[in-house]
Amino acid sequence: MDKGIFRAYDIRGIYPEELDERSTYVLGRVLASRIFKRGKIIVGHDVRLSSPALYRAILRGLRSESSGSRIVTAGLVTTPMLWFLVHRLKAAGGAMVTASHNPKEYNGLKVVRGDETLVSGREILKELVAGGILK
Repeated sequence: MDKGIFRAYDIRGIYPEELDERSTYVLGRVLASRIFKRGKIIVGHDVRLSSPALYRAILRGLRSESSGSRIVTAGLVTTPMLWFLVHRLKAAGGAMVTASHNPKEYNGLKVVRGDETLVSGREILKELVAGGILK
């Protein structure tokens, strides 16, 4: 997994060279086991061509580690819609497969806690290192 994809506010890279289904699966596992340990996790994706595949990958990762968590699939939504669902459903947090305003070859993840604070890509990178997944 390329450490350069972990940004201050999100995770973002060129698909599939820097971010692919395998790395997104691993990110889902880390979110479920180290960031959102219990409660609802809302997951959505944008309209990019690579988003449905990454969405399925993160769902597999979340479900593989989600003891005590309930995964809620929002499907195709905008980022503000996902944030609203996290708030409205009183979720532990949410993950949005998107690269926001970046060119079409990019994709990534935006992650938010239930208290509406962003989980930075750098924080997720620290958890990957702490969990022995990355060096």
